[in-house]
Amino acid sequence: MNKNEIITILNDWNFWKGKLNVGKERSSYRNRIQQFLKTNQIVVITGARRSGKSYIMRQSAKSLIADGVSEKEILMVNFDDPRFEELNTKTLQDIYETYLEFLNPKRKPYIFLDEVQEIEGWEKWVRMIHELGKANVIVSGSNARLLSRELSTLLTGRHLDITVFPLSFSEYLDFNDVAFNDKLDVVHNKLEIMRLFRSYLELGSFPEVVLAGEKKQILLNYFEDILNKDLIRRFKIRKTEKLKGLAKFYFSNISSPVTFNSIEKFLDVSADTVEKFSEYFETAYMLFFLKRFSFKIKQQEKSPKKVYAIDTGLANTAGFRFSQNLGRLAENIVLLELKRLQETDKDIEIFYWKDNTHREVDFVIKRDLAVKQLIQVCWDMNHHETRKREIQSLSKAMKEFKLDEGLIITEDYEGEEKIEEKRIRYVSLWQWLIQNSNPNIEQ
Repeated sequence: MNKNEIITILNDWNFWKGKLNVGKERSSYRNRIQQFLKTNQIVVITGARRSGKSYIMRQSAKSLIADGVSEKEILMVNFDDPRFEELNTKTLQDIYETYLEFLNPKRKPYIFLDEVQEIEGWEKWVRMIHELGKANVIVSGSNARLLSRELSTLLTGRHLDITVFPLSFSEYLDFNDVAFNDKLDVVHNKLEIMRLFRSYLELGSFPEVVLAGEKKQILLNYFEDILNKDLIRRFKIRKTEKLKGLAKFYFSNISSPVTFNSIEKFLDVSADTVEKFSEYFETAYMLFFLKRFSFKIKQQEKSPKKVYAIDTGLANTAGFRFSQNLGRLAENIVLLELKRLQETDKDIEIFYWKDNTHREVDFVIKRDLAVKQLIQVCWDMNHHETRKREIQSLSKAMKEFKLDEGLIITEDYEGEEKIEEKRIRYVSLWQWLIQNSNPNIEQ
């Protein structure tokens, strides 16, 4: 490509001659990026396709401009643009040299490289630019394994990571123009919040889906895009129908324990292939697999894992729905919120717990060497047997981990009770989600 072709493409993705659509503000991510940029490290943004990485990068660029950085000192490149005919490090260098020639930045520029995994050998070029002090570099990608493998070998100690998820419930309310600053605002808007929460639970929270009309069709398109662009093409998968069938199976069984051997019999796919495909799903941020808690690593690996989706709307749309199971959706929502928490507290580990009598607690939160919290999700507290079972399981786990308090997340039941000197607190899921994101809201 010649320089005129390159600068024409770049002009469409930058603030040099006009405004770009930066979407709805997601300040928590933007603020973290701004803090990371002060460390002189490469900032790496990962997350599922369509989770909002590109808009967050634009918001960061706009924030830099608001802080006094010239538009000409910011270069944004989107490698999903089909006009880039070849994607290699020569293309990267040509883009960089063209930018310097046409824009002539006076200070050290900020370079945003979106969907950088499309470039073979990108990490060597980024390392060179960073080590020579030629630019502040921010990269994004939709593939966890690709980025982590390359970064661990070539960018060790030179990068800080951020994983972008679909909208948290607080962000979802903001996208729907429901604002609140304190508990009184929450009470005042309770009916609207609960109405939106049901949509959040069933249709998920990919940003574009939240703002669009044809939600289910967009979600189906996302499903095909992730499979085709992030999995089939990248990993050169030939058994495409088996891959799709496994993805649908997992989406149909979210919040459930699975083993690769049992799936082998159900889908007529070898356990080795199931395991390999499952790893691919995780690398594309499509699914998460939660291990059973044990102090023995071998037992963790041998036990069934519980499967969760990146988005409940995606699972509902792409999976087989024999009946509406709000409890499983609620548990999936809790897992995603805990994953967001894990992003800001890297010392946290998340497991589920199950004893030899098959009593189970949905989430065990471990920090450093100790278990700090137990969380049970019980959607319907009105069913006596269900309530009894969930309380007994939680109580037994509290004794095992020597915890004085446990948490049960429900549809709408709130309060607390003492059982054998142990305190069990009940909170509705929508309240818990709001409280997690907003320190000003009392717990």
